[in-house]
Amino acid sequence: MYRNQYHTQDLSKYNFLITGGAGFTSNLSSRFEAHQKGKVKSTKYRRPFKLIYFEGCLSQKDALKREKYLKTHYGKMFLGNRLKSYFTSQVEDKSKC
Repeated sequence: MYRNQYHTQDLSKYNFLITGGAGFTSNLSSRFEAHQKGKVKSTKYRRPFKLIYFEGCLSQKDALKREKYLKTHYGKMFLGNRLKSYFTSQVEDKSKC
């Protein structure tokens, strides 16, 4: 299965980021591990991360098409709505500290 669109949360600053805009990989666990170990130049200094969302596709063609969509304005709006309850709970948890 081709994994498409993974999101991580930067735990050190409570900033949310989308790794690589929208990420495509055929091996999600090794790609995430590379981010965690600082092997990815763009995220090396923003560790640690927590995987909060991913989608899977059965074909590479479908995964790349979905990745392209998720990089658009409407795709980002979709993800914001899809993850709204997660982000809301994170804000509530921070206010309890």
